[in-house]
Amino acid sequence: MPSVFDKTTAVTPEGDGRYAAELDPGWQVGGAVNGGYLLGVVGNAIRAALPDKPDPLVLSAYFLSAATPGPATVDVDVRRSGGSTSTVAANLCQDGHGRITVLATYGDLERHGHDVRTTARPFDLPPLEDCVPSSMAPEEIRRIAPLMGRFDMRFHPDQVGWAVGKPSGQAVMSAWFKLEDGREPDPLSLLMVLDALPPVTFNIAGPGWAPTLELTAHVRARPAPGWLRVRHESRNVAGGMFEEDCEVWDSAGRLVAQSRQLALLPRV
Repeated sequence: MPSVFDKTTAVTPEGDGRYAAELDPGWQVGGAVNGGYLLGVVGNAIRAALPDKPDPLVLSAYFLSAATPGPATVDVDVRRSGGSTSTVAANLCQDGHGRITVLATYGDLERHGHDVRTTARPFDLPPLEDCVPSSMAPEEIRRIAPLMGRFDMRFHPDQVGWAVGKPSGQAVMSAWFKLEDGREPDPLSLLMVLDALPPVTFNIAGPGWAPTLELTAHVRARPAPGWLRVRHESRNVAGGMFEEDCEVWDSAGRLVAQSRQLALLPRV
């Protein structure tokens, strides 16, 4: 049986590079559909257009307007098709209005899957049993962010004060992460994971909608089964905007995805 993530990111080909999708209300936050989920939908359409290159390698998305639950289309335009990588442009629209526009390069992460030369080290995160599950979030938070029900997240205990009106003052957020029905991670779901945690600004000023302007994702490896370790951090809040850098580590201790996004400061 397909997982919830696979069912809700499914696309149907309509010809001439167009794919139909149905944006699911369970991925909403603050009335809009989560941007990481939208990347999963667009990523699925691109994958369908490139059957010989199944994996996103790099993807840059500009968010044009807030998406809502309901029908959508994704138009995929292959700009270059090479032997090992292909680059495409894609646009997700609803009722003629652009929601996100994407430029992405796809390939096969198994092609050089054993070539790993890195000095990166996983960040510290307490054991699962010592972290705070997302199921403990206040009802008010869960009501405005139903997408929290799509995951099992276990937050660092020092970084959840925002949920009770006591933000830590540090622009960092980290958690263990797993999809709600135990679906194992893959390169496509990593696009969603990179934008799944609450914004780091929750730990500075408390909850509020922080709309993303642009997000660039790098997928570095196919993740091993099991829990993911996810960390968001910002070093510069200025001019009404903040950057948010994300790292995703798999259960085998590999850095499998990275991203940077630029977002507007929360609208309370």
